[in-house]
Amino acid sequence: MHALIPFPDISPEIFSLTFFGMTFALRWYAVAYIVGILLGWRLVLRAANTPRLWRDDKPVMTGAQIEDLLTWVILGVILGGRLGYVLFYQPAYYLSNPTQIIRVWEGGMSFHGGALGVIVAAFIYTGRHQIARISAGDLIALGIAPGLLLGRLANFINAELWGRPTDAPWGVAFPTEAAQHCPDVLGICARHPSQLYEAALEGFVLGGILIWLVWKRGAFKFPGRVMGTFLAGYGIARFLVEFVRQPDTQFISNGNPLGLAWHIGGYGLTMGQILCLPMIAIGLYFIIRSRRAA
Repeated sequence: MHALIPFPDISPEIFSLTFFGMTFALRWYAVAYIVGILLGWRLVLRAANTPRLWRDDKPVMTGAQIEDLLTWVILGVILGGRLGYVLFYQPAYYLSNPTQIIRVWEGGMSFHGGALGVIVAAFIYTGRHQIARISAGDLIALGIAPGLLLGRLANFINAELWGRPTDAPWGVAFPTEAAQHCPDVLGICARHPSQLYEAALEGFVLGGILIWLVWKRGAFKFPGRVMGTFLAGYGIARFLVEFVRQPDTQFISNGNPLGLAWHIGGYGLTMGQILCLPMIAIGLYFIIRSRRAA
């Protein structure tokens, strides 16, 4: 049997309490969302309170406006993330079971949908308050990485969104029945810990690059550069990880074992890769645009 890493003994629940026959649990995934949003908010607030980072020493938003926008962003993440999952990944199921759409606590969120939700919320808010939208987008993009890092770590703790089977020595034996269903593997099935790949690339590496661009390269003085770097960076990172990430079961069939959402002759793209392509293109557009505005 090849080398593998046993799944750590970590419960998805931090603790649970039972009242009158009903159990209420605090889960790592919920804490990841909360802490990620708070860390992102503090990072954004610090940047807005540092005038030297901005052109003519004039931040695009005040601290009060950032706190006000935070509520809009949270709604955008939740509503956009859920609707994105419904529309991008299981439209037929939810069309037949519309009451299931509101059951967010059972799982099913799309990053791409959440990103669209944040964009719509920020677009409306900045329009109402006459705030420069592209510079506001730069500021918001700076604060997203902490949530991505913690969210992917929570996915790992939940033993969900794992990767394809692998014989690499860092493959992880996830404990769920679905993760251990590997028809071509004898014995224990090890899989790529794709959640950790994404946490490292989308959260740690991309977040570090954005902080470096803002504090060391004065990127806020070139509207669109930070937002473009985030969009292109996330799109590239997610596109690459999709090669080893297990696709959603609804895309897998006997004739399509790789779960490709679009393919010709066995070669194609997963749904995640398809959704990343416009992110990369739009990100590169904003990066080029910021160079022309320099």
